[in-house]
Amino acid sequence: MIQQVPGPGFRPRAAVAMSPEAAGAVLDPESLAALRRVCDLAPLPVLDDLSTPRARAALADADLLVTGWGCPPLDAEVLRAAPRLRAVAHTAGSVRGHVTDACWERGIEVSSAAAANAVPVAEYTLGMILLTGKQVLEQAREYRATRRRAAWLRTPRTVGNHRRTVGILSASLIGRRVIELLRPHDLRVLLHDPYVSDADAAGLGVERVGLAELFARCDTVSVHTPLLPETRGLVSRELIDALPAGAVLINTSRGPVVDQDALTDAVRAGRVRAVLDVTDPEPLPPDHPLWDCEGALITPHLAGSLGNEWRRLADLAVAEIGRWASGAGFAHPVRRERLAFLA
Repeated sequence: MIQQVPGPGFRPRAAVAMSPEAAGAVLDPESLAALRRVCDLAPLPVLDDLSTPRARAALADADLLVTGWGCPPLDAEVLRAAPRLRAVAHTAGSVRGHVTDACWERGIEVSSAAAANAVPVAEYTLGMILLTGKQVLEQAREYRATRRRAAWLRTPRTVGNHRRTVGILSASLIGRRVIELLRPHDLRVLLHDPYVSDADAAGLGVERVGLAELFARCDTVSVHTPLLPETRGLVSRELIDALPAGAVLINTSRGPVVDQDALTDAVRAGRVRAVLDVTDPEPLPPDHPLWDCEGALITPHLAGSLGNEWRRLADLAVAEIGRWASGAGFAHPVRRERLAFLA
C-alpha cells in the first residue's frame, strides 16, 4: 500500500502512548473528541507498554504517535514495529525521556507542548516574585501569630516591589515568558544567558549581565536553566554567597542546577530566602533542614501544568497534529541540534 504524505485531505493514523494516569489527566473527553477530528485514533486504552501484541498492531498502522508523561522509549526495536511512523506530538514539555537517537535517525518529526507548559510556570514565578518582594508570607505568618497589625509605617525600605531588581537566569521558553510578564511592573530586570547577545537582550527589554553580576546585583534571582551536564551545580556556593542580604532565590527549573547544601546554609543563617518548586532530591527527605526554615517556601513541583491547565497541553497537541496533517509542519518543532539547550 502506498503511504500518503501530509497535505490537503490527509488524515494520519495515530495512537496514544503514555501512562494511563497521564492520559486521564491530559486527555479529557473533549480533548479526545478534538483529536479524533484531526486523525484516525487507534482504540483506547492508551499504550504504556510498546511490546504487547496490541501495541505492536497499533504501531504497525501508525503515522503519528500522541505521547505524554510515561511514554516508553521509542527505540530502534519499537521503530522496527512502526514502519509508517513519521511524527510524534508530545503533550508535555521535555521529549528526552522517550525520543531516542533512533527517532532522529529515522527523520521522525517531533513536536512538544513545552510552550504551553511554560505559561503556568511563568505565572507561578511572577506570583512568587511579587509576593516575596512584598514579604507577604513572612508578614502573614507574623499576623497569624500576633493577631495584630505591625507598625506598617515603619516598614523597612527593603520591602516592596518598586524598582526591585530581578534577575532571570536563562532566556529559556519559561525565562522569556517571565520577562514578558514582568514588563508591566516597575522592576529592573537583568538577564544572564551566554547564548543571548546584547542586541537580543535589548529586544527583550532587559539588561544582559555576567553570571556573577546577576547574583551580586539582584534582589530576586529566578532560575530557568535546563539541567544539562554543564549546568549541574551552576548556582554555586560562591554565587549564593554573593546574593545581597535578604535576597530571594526562586527555582522552578531542576533541583540539581542549584548547590542545595549551600542554599540550605544561607537560608538557615537567615541571609537569603528561597522559593523552591524543585529540589535535589525530589521530594526532600523528611528530616531535611529546609523543611523547618521559615525563609524557605517549598512546593511539590506544581508550577507546571495541572488541573484545568492540562487542557492547554492537549489543545496545543491537537493544533500541531492538524497543522502537520495539512502539510504545514509543526509550529512547535523540537530539533535534534537544539536538544543540548532544552530541558
